Amino acid sequence: MNIAILVLIVMTLVGLAFGLVLAYANKKFAVEVNPLIHIVEDALPKGQCGACGYAGCMAYAEAVVVNPDVPPNLCVPGKAPVAKIVGELTGKAAPEVEPRVAHVKCAGSIDKASKVYEYKGIQDCFAASLMQGGQKGCKYGCLGFGNCAKACPFGALSMGENGLPIVDLKKCTGCGKCETVCPKNVMEMVPVGAYVNVNCNSKDKGAQARKVCTVSCLGCGICGKNCPHGAIKIENNLAVVDTHICQEKCTEATCLAKCPTKAIQERIGVAAIIASKQEVAANSSCSSCDSCEKCDN
Repeated sequence: MNIAILVLIVMTLVGLAFGLVLAYANKKFAVEVNPLIHIVEDALPKGQCGACGYAGCMAYAEAVVVNPDVPPNLCVPGKAPVAKIVGELTGKAAPEVEPRVAHVKCAGSIDKASKVYEYKGIQDCFAASLMQGGQKGCKYGCLGFGNCAKACPFGALSMGENGLPIVDLKKCTGCGKCETVCPKNVMEMVPVGAYVNVNCNSKDKGAQARKVCTVSCLGCGICGKNCPHGAIKIENNLAVVDTHICQEKCTEATCLAKCPTKAIQERIGVAAIIASKQEVAANSSCSSCDSCEKCDN
C-alpha cells in the first residue's frame, strides 16, 4: 500500500512539474496575434470554401493582413462588398472581381444518356468513376451521385430527379468548390452575365457522342458559323464559348437557331438583357453614361 501511495505522489509531482514547464514556455514563447486578423475574418462569409487559395477564412485573413502582396479581393463568395471592407481594413486597393456562378456542362439526364451497366456501389461520383469511368455511355458526363451538391458550402446545389445537379443562382457564390470535387470536370464557373452556355462536356466525335447521348454537342460548328462575332470555336469536338466576347458584342443569340441537338442554350434571364441592348442600339440618341438603366455601360 505504501509503495502505491509513493508512486501516486511521484506521478503527481512529475505532472505538476511538466505543467509548470509548459505554462512557462507558453508565456515565454507566445506569439501575439494581430487583432486586425480576427476583424477581417469576421467580415468574411465563413464558407471555408478555399476559393481564395488559402485553407479557410482564417488563413486568408492572416495572409491579407500580414502579407502586403495578398490582395483584398480574393474572397469569391463575398464579391465586391466584402472586397471593399477588407480593402478598407487593410488599407489596400480592391480591384473589381467579375461575379460568377456554377454551370453544369451536361444535359445527359437519365432519359437522354445511355448506360453501359447498372452501378450498385457506393453512391459517390469518385467511386463510380473508378469502375470503367462510370456507368454512363458518355465518359465525360455527370455521374449523378451529387458530390458537387454535398460539397457546396452555401446550399446552392441540389440533385434533380433527372440525375443532374440543379444550381440555385440566388444562392450560388461562384466559390468553385463544386468544380474541384467533380471527377468528370462537369462543373465550371462562368460569368453571371454569360448569354449562352454549352450544356455538354463530351470530347467524342459527333457520331459517337450522339450514340450515347441524344443531347450531346456534335462538334459540327454550326453555332460558330452563325455567330457573327467569332465567340464560338470548336475544341476537341466540343463547342467552346468565349463569354467575354459574347457579353460585349452579342445583341442576338443567332448561335442557338440551328444547333441540331440544342446542346447550346440561352441562359435564364438573358433574353431580357439582349432585348435591352437591342433597344439601346436602336436609339440613335443613346450615349454612354452612368445613369442609363437600359444597358450595362
